[in-house]
Amino acid sequence: MTDKQKFLIEGMDCADCAVTIERGVGKLDGVQSAEVNFSSAKLLVEGRVDPVAVKRQVEKLGYRLVDKEPDLSIKPQPRFIPGFIQYLFGTIESKLVLVGGGLILLGFILHQAGLPVWLTNTLQIAALAVAGFPIARSAVNNLIINRSFSINFLMTVAAIGAVIIGEIPEAASLIFLFSIAEALEGYTADRARGSLRDLAALAPPQAIRLNAGREETLPVENLRIADRILVKPGERIPMDGRIAAGSSQIDQAPITGESMPVEKSTGDEVFAGTVNGTGALEIEVTRLVKDNTLTRIIHMVEEAQASRAPAQRFIDQFSRYYTPAMILLALLVAAIPPLLLGEPFLNQADGTRGWLYRGLALLVIGCPCALVISTPVTIVSAITAAARRGVLIKGGIHLEALHRIKVVAFDKTGTLTLGRPVVTDARSMECSGGDTCLACDDMLALAASIERRSSHPLAQAVVSAAEQRGLAERYAPAEAVVALKGRGLQGNVNGRTATVGNHNLFDAEHPHDDRLCDWVDSAEEMGHTTMLVSDGDRVRGYLAVSDAVRPESVAVVRELKTLGKEVVMLTGDNPRSANSVSTAVGVDQVQASLLPEDKVTAVQALRERSGDVVMVGDGINDTPALAAATVGIAMGGAASAQAMETADVVLMGEGLSQLPYTFRLAGFTRRVVIQNIVFSLTIKFVFILLALFGWTSMWMAVLADMGVSLLVTFNGMRPLRFEFLNSNSLTKP
Repeated sequence: MTDKQKFLIEGMDCADCAVTIERGVGKLDGVQSAEVNFSSAKLLVEGRVDPVAVKRQVEKLGYRLVDKEPDLSIKPQPRFIPGFIQYLFGTIESKLVLVGGGLILLGFILHQAGLPVWLTNTLQIAALAVAGFPIARSAVNNLIINRSFSINFLMTVAAIGAVIIGEIPEAASLIFLFSIAEALEGYTADRARGSLRDLAALAPPQAIRLNAGREETLPVENLRIADRILVKPGERIPMDGRIAAGSSQIDQAPITGESMPVEKSTGDEVFAGTVNGTGALEIEVTRLVKDNTLTRIIHMVEEAQASRAPAQRFIDQFSRYYTPAMILLALLVAAIPPLLLGEPFLNQADGTRGWLYRGLALLVIGCPCALVISTPVTIVSAITAAARRGVLIKGGIHLEALHRIKVVAFDKTGTLTLGRPVVTDARSMECSGGDTCLACDDMLALAASIERRSSHPLAQAVVSAAEQRGLAERYAPAEAVVALKGRGLQGNVNGRTATVGNHNLFDAEHPHDDRLCDWVDSAEEMGHTTMLVSDGDRVRGYLAVSDAVRPESVAVVRELKTLGKEVVMLTGDNPRSANSVSTAVGVDQVQASLLPEDKVTAVQALRERSGDVVMVGDGINDTPALAAATVGIAMGGAASAQAMETADVVLMGEGLSQLPYTFRLAGFTRRVVIQNIVFSLTIKFVFILLALFGWTSMWMAVLADMGVSLLVTFNGMRPLRFEFLNSNSLTKP
């Protein structure tokens, strides 16, 4: 059995840092695997290894482990510049950089005052040593431990080379600017991580527990299942639970993305992190802190951010070969023109750049920071933004796939419809007519005894109808109930095998009167779903059930079509009922009377015809079809742990309103990723040309790389603000 240890890391400024740490820690004895989540700055180590050894290895590579989680209290981040200044004074390395910068400034002032060159050069070398020591140490240790060339190695070689050719002030400026650039990248990455910390800060750290009539405030970690807590008006709900007393409107936007508060009363479920309205609530705790909905969301978002999207994996592979290639190119540029063409190796007295200097400038330009960070920060921002809107996207691979989707397939019951059907008719073959019919009531009671064993919305409608008529206890719950592959249910009631199922099942296995067929056909023509009932000896009659279309379904389908998607409905319901709903909603195609395996076949056929396909369902009955699709989207995840586990994307709310937003976000994210990659490579290419012609200096190359890194980082964070005006703030009171 292996141990799992989790550590928090400080000092990572790009995804390449995460790869460096993974490789380095992975080489320790006893380590089976090491994974670094750049977005959350967490290191997960599997194996039997001393934590002190992990700490020592990480520090050798130039990073730090911290002992405590960041402060999760809800408070606004400082403005960028004051926050960055505070960040600079937070670590020894950045303090050394500031000291180095002070020495460079002092040397410049003394030079302008006419003091000897040797004195100013001494100050510049001191600045280089102070600011460059952490960089050089990290470069050498990474070369020894991982046998790879890091960004720090490129800068160290460039600085040493500049000193050798007499460009001491430029060498010092190079290291100072590079260190400031690294700090800026680290600070912006830390601000991006703050968006995930905002999610974690939603649930209050303390709760008021009611104990024998007394109120006591205690940490939420001390609460246990079945404890009763008090939530006052306007407060955030600290734990998942069920309302034991009181009623109120609950703002569930942080969890489900719903724009309007939801009325909740005794018996209703509530979620940690949501906001209580105007009524005081007593809530019975149903989940511990580590298992509540908000914690599961955060855990899944972290896992999603850790998974690399295809574009990101390509960049990671590209950068692995890119850095050695740039080193080789720099060597060739420095050596070939002087050796073969008689060009000057060193800088000339007239100011002409020698080819050694141009090669060193290429080393600086070869820094792949902007390229490496261009994709992950965008993916992380998009996944976090979606989570803030009540949409869980379980990885960059699914986010990238969403923008390619051409066909969106929907389940009907509970997806396009409300999933709360009601029995509109219960008619026995022996119906006597009138407002009450003993034969019809008995048939309904028999059906309810079987359906009581099912959680399907249609079954719940039958049970509810029996309860409303006072028939729920007429028959004991059926025994040995089995599902008939999407066609109905069968169970033992009073020693007889009773069946509730669709018309196709009864046509095949239960002969019945033509009158019943006429009644069923008439009900289905009006869009109702029908179920026939047999007590084992004879067919008793039928039940008609109606389910209303979701209020947002029409608008969602219309918007998906505007986005260029073909909309298909796949349902196990009868064709007449399916066509009624499809006409009301406006789907392009409908396939009805599908068994679960038929839905899988239908999805596979759509993929063969159109490529990538999304399947939208409730995450429980449609699990096979969700798995068969390119991307499976489950709705109602806040109330269903299974939905959160089975699908690739989870709509936490009960409705479909966030679905178009999810597709728009995927398209927007794709455009930002492409912008960042193209911009990074273009600037690199331009400065490579400038270096080859001797038209740029090393410090200018650093400034350009720093500028590009910051620009792609800020551009990559744009998904956090995507459609912000239509979203719900995490910091509502």
